[in-house]
Amino acid sequence: MDTDPVLLEVRNLVKHFPITRGMVFSQQIGAVMAVDGISFTLRAGETLGLVGESGCGKSTTARLILGLIRATAGQILFAGRDILTLSKAEMLKVRRDIQIIFQDPYASLNPRMTVQDIIAEPLEIHQLAKGIQKEQRVRELLDVVGLNSYHGRRYPREFSGGQRQRIGIARALAVKPKLLVCDEPVSALDVSIQAQVVNLLQDLQAEFGLAYLFIAHDLSVVKHIANRVAVMYLGRIVELSSKEDVYQNPSHPYTKALLSAIPIPDPAHKRKRIVLKGDVPSPIHPPMGCRFHTRCPQLMDVCKTLDPKWHPINPGHEVACHLFVTNG
Repeated sequence: MDTDPVLLEVRNLVKHFPITRGMVFSQQIGAVMAVDGISFTLRAGETLGLVGESGCGKSTTARLILGLIRATAGQILFAGRDILTLSKAEMLKVRRDIQIIFQDPYASLNPRMTVQDIIAEPLEIHQLAKGIQKEQRVRELLDVVGLNSYHGRRYPREFSGGQRQRIGIARALAVKPKLLVCDEPVSALDVSIQAQVVNLLQDLQAEFGLAYLFIAHDLSVVKHIANRVAVMYLGRIVELSSKEDVYQNPSHPYTKALLSAIPIPDPAHKRKRIVLKGDVPSPIHPPMGCRFHTRCPQLMDVCKTLDPKWHPINPGHEVACHLFVTNG
């Protein structure tokens, strides 16, 4: 995996949503710091899990990478090109290579379109196929995701949540992308169906060499599909490492708290639960110093004033925490 080329590189990515006052002569009075200086890489054929509590900036990061919203600062390099500098026509070509699987399989499919039309729509937008070729491609995609060809004549309302998500996956695969942004693709599904969809995504990755940015708040799901994990808190990444290191040797106090919340199926085994006090601070006025210090069980004085720098734990395992700088 380490020898595969870097497909996506995010450098110091920032997205602040302005808060304005006034109707006619509006002026900015603040900003929501949704994403505030994150960096990571994603290699071809790799799965990077982006995890954290709701509101930490995961989905905003996804929309930035997809070009659905403009970044405030930073770079997003896809196959070596900074997509933030591309024109609309150039970005349309890039969107063939970057597709998304949405969180809600009920809201993401047009109820007035048949499944065949839904899957064929990307082919028409990018002018990749028409007529018999388009129909054949739709049948191939339905087969790839485990549905039958006759399903193409039906409407989304006739399918279960798991089947609808398979349709969404087929639509994303239609233009033969290189990267799929999976924005909590199984969180709205039953547990048994979650496993089926995760297994399908793994099979598709092996067959087509896809790269996944897998966004989730459920670390038990990420454990089964990710190669590396980035833990995000209040607009910043606080720990980044291989899946094995994050789950077996978590370093940041926030990562430890998240892992302690994963349910254990065997009641004979117990895990000490780390309960974080207080709520996540507002992204409008994030705390000074380490953003996690208001809830951290290992708080030190330096955490209140200085922003922690990245510290290497092992090769490929980095953490932004004063504990390691102080002890190192």
